[in-house]
Amino acid sequence: MSKRLKKRLIRIVICLVAFIAAMVADRLIIKEEGGIPYYVMFAVIYIAIGYDVIKKAFTKLIHGKPMDENFLMVIASVGAFFISECDEAVAVMLFYQIGEWFQAYAVGRSRASIKDLMDIRPDYANLITDDGEKTVDPTEVSLGDIILIKPGEKVPLDGVIIDGNTTLDTMALTGESVPREALCGDRIISGCINLTNVVKVKVEKEFGDSTVAKILDLVENATAKKAKTENFITKFARYYTPVVVILALSVLLIPTLIFGGEFLTWLYRALSFLVISCPCALVISIPLGFFGGIGGAGKAGILVKGSSYLEMLADVDTVVMDKTGTLTKGVFDVNSIVAKRADEADRMLELAALAESYSSHPISLSLKKAYESKGELDKNRLGEVSEIAGKGVVAEVDGAKVYVGNAGLMELYEFKADMPEDEGQTICHVATENGYMGYILISDEVKPDAADCIRKLKDNGVNKIVMLTGDRENAAKRVAGQTGITEYYAGLLPGDKVDRVEDIMGGHTGDGKVAFVGDGINDAPVLARADVGIAMGGLGSDAAIEAADVVIMNDEPVKIALAMKIARKTKIIVKENIVFAIGIKVLILIFAALGFASMWAAVFADVGVAFLAILNSMRTLRIAKSDR
Repeated sequence: MSKRLKKRLIRIVICLVAFIAAMVADRLIIKEEGGIPYYVMFAVIYIAIGYDVIKKAFTKLIHGKPMDENFLMVIASVGAFFISECDEAVAVMLFYQIGEWFQAYAVGRSRASIKDLMDIRPDYANLITDDGEKTVDPTEVSLGDIILIKPGEKVPLDGVIIDGNTTLDTMALTGESVPREALCGDRIISGCINLTNVVKVKVEKEFGDSTVAKILDLVENATAKKAKTENFITKFARYYTPVVVILALSVLLIPTLIFGGEFLTWLYRALSFLVISCPCALVISIPLGFFGGIGGAGKAGILVKGSSYLEMLADVDTVVMDKTGTLTKGVFDVNSIVAKRADEADRMLELAALAESYSSHPISLSLKKAYESKGELDKNRLGEVSEIAGKGVVAEVDGAKVYVGNAGLMELYEFKADMPEDEGQTICHVATENGYMGYILISDEVKPDAADCIRKLKDNGVNKIVMLTGDRENAAKRVAGQTGITEYYAGLLPGDKVDRVEDIMGGHTGDGKVAFVGDGINDAPVLARADVGIAMGGLGSDAAIEAADVVIMNDEPVKIALAMKIARKTKIIVKENIVFAIGIKVLILIFAALGFASMWAAVFADVGVAFLAILNSMRTLRIAKSDR
């Protein structure tokens, strides 16, 4: 609890004790309702508990914007003084402040759930210089610098371990409590905590471009983009207060001027009407619900960039997914090398690895990894390299052209390519100016929770799941069969994916939304085009994370289903608050207008409705924990 909240609580408790004492004194000592001691006693307590509300009401009145809950509370409570109901006037302000305190406490709890993520910001970095180790601000570290990370310290910048092995606590980023092993040569991202050993890391990204900086930016701006429901409530509150004031005046004037009712009786009812109509429950509980949903998702390693995206995610009924790196691990391994001449297998792998040596594509990385286990690549042998989009590369090695790619590349350059019996793997054909050499079989493993993700998406009401991939038909068919996806499109270029998503969105009927899940840089246009873009953030590219609306930090597909479940339950809770708050208030308003509800009842109705709505909103913080 913050110091400010503690001070407010102390003031409320003191004023509550004073109010009870005043009530006892009024009944046992003064015994004269309406006398000067009676007014003075309650007026002092009223000012002590309500001075900030009175100040806000008059400030807005001066600026020409009086129509809010502060205005309603001041008018109702001051009116109660005029009809000698001083105890009720103080009760109105006292219980309003109690309700406001609970709201502030609830908001603080919700903010704390997101603020926990802010603890990943590193305070310093241990920079290794010619003069030894130096503690500096992470923003002062440059690309290529070497930093030292000791046990218990946060990883300040993204980089690669060049000396030492350790284990990392990634819970703040991914929501997972099991430490991850990090070996020499592994890339590590900022925001993790080094647990066991001292490691040296070569910095690959400056602080402004690091993972932790991007996450902090997402978190800090998460509440800037309001959901439609929040915007509706904001507009609703703007017109609600003036309408309520007009209705309260009608409750007072129509019975007294037209039907000859007693003025004080109907004034009391009108004032009770104003107290009940205070829109606190609606104004605070709706954004609080979305805020809690975002915070709960964040604790599970799911970053949502704003409540508008959380609301849209709740309406998703069609999910389009990339294959490599999303449903599969995106880590390819060379399984076999099939050469036309058996003695050329090693040379064929060497030529393929050289031709692909400057590419960061997973296929290229697998070829380089396979060759580097045998020897070191001499890139000086490599000349001009041309990439053929969606087909492969043509490179000069030792002055001669080498062709490495799929069957489309072989067909383009009129090589007659062999086809393997096992067509469920990725095939990388190799040819030179002297002819076709053979092919290399490369496979990517399906993630363990991919099938579970598809099943849970269907359980959550997603009625259409489509897989898109640039890989071959048979490789796509193998992954689709293992995960339970019935509709897929293979052999797509990056531009084809955008076209396919637009076709799906164009043929989409109803109010449901279309989500796209991807991880690569070539997925960024599709992530931006879909109603909701979801990036697999742990291994995903910066461009994909920038373009996405939701980021899954640990690359587990099953978190996609969890994110959708959190979004849908959050939206249900928000709707419950709207229906409950409006329904109860309308009912009590009718009772007040007819004289069946006193101002005491009005106070408890207002504070009670707000309190119950807040408690309901706080359930959003526990959704992720209960459903994981």
